[in-house]
Amino acid sequence: MLCVTITQPRHRGILAQHRFLAEHGVSLVEMRLDHLQTRVNFTRLLSNRPTPVIITIRRPCDGGEYQFSEDSRQMLLRAAIVEGVEYIDLEDGVAADTPRYGKTKRIISYHNFQQTPENLDEIFERLAKQDPDIIKICTMANNPLDTLRMLKLVEQKNKLLPTIGFCMGDFGIPSRILCTRFGAPFTYCCMDSRSPAAPGQISWEEMTQLYRVDKISEKTQIYGVIADPVGHSLSPLIHNSAFAHLQMDDHLYLPLRVQQEFLNEMLETICPELNIKGLSITIPHKESVLPKLDKRDTSVNVVGACNTLLWAGSPEEKIRVGINTDYQAAMTALAEVMNNPEIPQYTPWTEPNDDPETGMPIKQPLSGKSVLILGAGGVGKAVAIGAARRGAEIILADGETSRADDLAHKLNMEGYNARSILWTQRHFCKANILINCTPIGMYPRQDATPFEAKYLNADMTVFDVVYNPENTLLLKEAKQAGCATVSGLSMFVLQAGLQFQHFTGIAPPLEIMRDVVKKATSTVKW
Repeated sequence: MLCVTITQPRHRGILAQHRFLAEHGVSLVEMRLDHLQTRVNFTRLLSNRPTPVIITIRRPCDGGEYQFSEDSRQMLLRAAIVEGVEYIDLEDGVAADTPRYGKTKRIISYHNFQQTPENLDEIFERLAKQDPDIIKICTMANNPLDTLRMLKLVEQKNKLLPTIGFCMGDFGIPSRILCTRFGAPFTYCCMDSRSPAAPGQISWEEMTQLYRVDKISEKTQIYGVIADPVGHSLSPLIHNSAFAHLQMDDHLYLPLRVQQEFLNEMLETICPELNIKGLSITIPHKESVLPKLDKRDTSVNVVGACNTLLWAGSPEEKIRVGINTDYQAAMTALAEVMNNPEIPQYTPWTEPNDDPETGMPIKQPLSGKSVLILGAGGVGKAVAIGAARRGAEIILADGETSRADDLAHKLNMEGYNARSILWTQRHFCKANILINCTPIGMYPRQDATPFEAKYLNADMTVFDVVYNPENTLLLKEAKQAGCATVSGLSMFVLQAGLQFQHFTGIAPPLEIMRDVVKKATSTVKW
């Protein structure tokens, strides 16, 4: 069950949101009256209420907004109890001063905005002595292990008392979503993303439509993306939308923020404990995950980076299998444009172009063509190796010259034709294909371009892996110059689709995935 937190400054706003939520199926709301900017009128707020209510008046030391005396705050809490509200939230140490009365149930809460303490068991025991009906523990997660500890606490303590526990911040988002799966009677969310009552609080719309919290159960198969940071990722949107479209109600995809130093704990401890079935892997883990794989797909061996991880084998002997879908997605997106009969200078080809048995390329359709690749990071490496294996001469430029040098050396050692140039020389080398693998031009810096328009010519094909916005400044100027163009949105959707198929064994709904990403990125104003 979801409890939606209302933080409106006026009675009218609280009542309007309460009615709206009740009409849309919400069965419990929390009124955060510390946000109220007028004198509290409980009769107005609670008369004919359409759902049960939690009254919370949070003091600043617990993350609240109440600006008056503690005596006046406690008088309001008692008044709410006298009015017969269904639940009252009483902070640790305050409950003793507020005796039980009537049918109002007591939520005894603990908040820590700095950390998730090691002594969670002791905190629970202390709260349990304050006559609770429900215990609520809310702490700041500073790493993914904090989130796991909190969920395990919820699982254990609900056998003794109804317990709600989750973590704040980016690291804590999974605990907010999975809280009820581990036994909590309900979890909290905010009315909308513009009014979170605490760091990392998720909106009611996201909880119900994106994460489908009401569908989560012990049978739910969990997937996710690991990254640092992770808040910008559209992967939860694209995968959960695909699950919803195919009515795969027992599948869930989470954003999982993981620092480099916690990667091992994520794979060895957290994923098995949460029974995670598969991961999308992005910055900064694509290369550091390699030593932790038990088996590598040909794509990983070719590129030297992994963006997809699956657990395979029996429950007793699961192995970690690494795959790289960036490589295949980039080449498929490029081939789709090159196969256009209006671009006669290229030999049409189909993807995948690697022999499934040997891993060797079947054709070299880019033989005799030069490809200038801007950026030699993870995606740049996948694109460079893919184009080189299809016969292209590779020219690499990166703001960090050593990265371009290292990748060119790697390609040459493997028998391909590659060279690196200084970033300042990128405009002065002739290339048939230009591929931007840098974040230049990505929202919110969509007015930037990695390549000046005056150096573009109609004989070039321009591929920008940036997908937000879909129509980057580089692509706009390339179209104006008469170039054939390839959007990063195509690559992003294709790589996500390949991941989806690896995760589920089901063909991905690519058009649905494309539409939700286009909708999400089109809301950005540029």
